[in-house]
Amino acid sequence: MPYERTSATGPVLALSGDLLVVAPRAASSAPVPAPARRASTNPYRRLLATPGARAFTAGNLLARLPMGMFSVSAVIMIAGSRGSYALAGAVTATGLAATAVVAPWTARLVDRYGQARVAVPATAIAALGSLALLLCVHYDAPSWTLFASYAATATTPNTGGMSRARWAHLHRGDPAALHTANSFEQAVDELCFMLGPALAALLCATLFPEAGTLVGAILLMTGILIFAAQRATEPPVSPRTSAGSPLRARGMPALLAAFLATGAVFGSMEVVTIAHAGGAILALQAAGSCVAGLLYGSLRPAADIRRRLLVCLTGMTALMSLPLLAASSTSSLLALAAALLLAGAATAPTMVTGMTLVQRLTPEGQLNEGMTLAVTALLGGIAAGSATGGWLAEHTAGTTGYLAPICAAALALTVTTIGVRPTRDR
Repeated sequence: MPYERTSATGPVLALSGDLLVVAPRAASSAPVPAPARRASTNPYRRLLATPGARAFTAGNLLARLPMGMFSVSAVIMIAGSRGSYALAGAVTATGLAATAVVAPWTARLVDRYGQARVAVPATAIAALGSLALLLCVHYDAPSWTLFASYAATATTPNTGGMSRARWAHLHRGDPAALHTANSFEQAVDELCFMLGPALAALLCATLFPEAGTLVGAILLMTGILIFAAQRATEPPVSPRTSAGSPLRARGMPALLAAFLATGAVFGSMEVVTIAHAGGAILALQAAGSCVAGLLYGSLRPAADIRRRLLVCLTGMTALMSLPLLAASSTSSLLALAAALLLAGAATAPTMVTGMTLVQRLTPEGQLNEGMTLAVTALLGGIAAGSATGGWLAEHTAGTTGYLAPICAAALALTVTTIGVRPTRDR
């Protein structure tokens, strides 16, 4: 007697005489539920579904938010106590210079000994430096102690670089997922630099002048402890290598020069805008960059990453002319705000693509150091751009200062065109 059994999910079983037949069940034509479809097509949902990703991302967010708080908090705290913005600026500039020297060495130690083993004590030293600065300001210690205290914060590890290194380890061999991860990290950077200064100013104004520095130190240490505790996603320790600095990699010096020029775009635009219209609308540039970064990460990246970077730099050079046109043709603050929003839309794709190229060019086992060198170049460019933009705002008439970010973007494009050669994916 024939017998047949079917299952909603399994194969079809059929018995005919002495023969048992197992046939695969035809694919169901029933539509996939809407939530499942969304989960399968949203690249950021897929990214954060990676085991352990949400935990280390949460810790990294806490640790990265103070990066936008410390300099603003230090300026408010020192200028309010000592009555000198010159002293406050000199102290923060000293910290930036110390970071440029110390950060690559910290990153090299992270590559060699592991994120958790190096990041936690390095962050503890930096947090103690912030607390020492707070106490020196509060108790009116000599000015040299402010410089020494703030210089100690240079041991802060590159939290964004460590997070990108984890994504690179988790999604090695998957360029599309890595593109989404880099876009997500760049959007986080923009978000932290939007919220950080506002939070610092709010804390210092509503509580006490040292509140921004104190809360920033607590958030930094807490975030790093949470981040370092996620050992399952930590990249393996690299063996000792005789490869030397990533600076020796082909194309890396020119790429770092492009990062330097890109930093000058950010620094000059910030100072010139503050001088021309105040700092309230600066957040729009970061907002435009944040949104553009998320949209860029949802797209399928082109295979030729060098050409992609050249397209991004070309777009950034063109869009940086919008604030100049808006400021010179009209006195409308609304028009300038819209121009800054559009100009910011080019920065995140440029940074995402640039960081991806850094990952391609950096020798195996030196990823944290390579990305930290890129961040150091960016910070150096911001400092140079700020100085240039400030000089132009003070010594030239009208909106001439807005030429600085345009020229800096064009320089980044030129350097990349000449010095960064095509590279194969790896």
